[in-house]
Amino acid sequence: MDSILESGWDKLVEVLDRGGYVRYDFSTASNLLELAASLRTKYGSLESLYAESKDSRGLERRLLEFKGVGPTTVNIFLRELKAVWKKAQPQLSPLAKEVASKLGLAREELELPNVESALVRVNLEFCKHERCCSCPVREGCQEATSAQSKLT
Repeated sequence: MDSILESGWDKLVEVLDRGGYVRYDFSTASNLLELAASLRTKYGSLESLYAESKDSRGLERRLLEFKGVGPTTVNIFLRELKAVWKKAQPQLSPLAKEVASKLGLAREELELPNVESALVRVNLEFCKHERCCSCPVREGCQEATSAQSKLT
């Protein structure tokens, strides 16, 4: 949080541009600075916000207090922190569930750290754009196997 505030608006815009967020880079940089300042004022740090949260729902409620942070943002943020924060237990993403179904994965496997995030990325990068031929999990995908057998 401190590094965000110290980097300033210009540096944040540069980082957002490098990350491919060029469409809303100016407003996003401003929002990130405002959010970091608000977090510092209210909790002191992200770690303090976490420590003050009794459970997953309390953590979600605290994150939702911030301007511009909605349920989708909280879900994505906590999904990425599942491996780090025990209280990070957001609802499973429909995108991950879709890929898990194609791969025949059990719900318990989806809840392992980093699995859900990886499945969301597969969905967004490959399934959404119908790029089965270059998908890293195509061998285990029932949909890709079905599509391939129709071609032969």
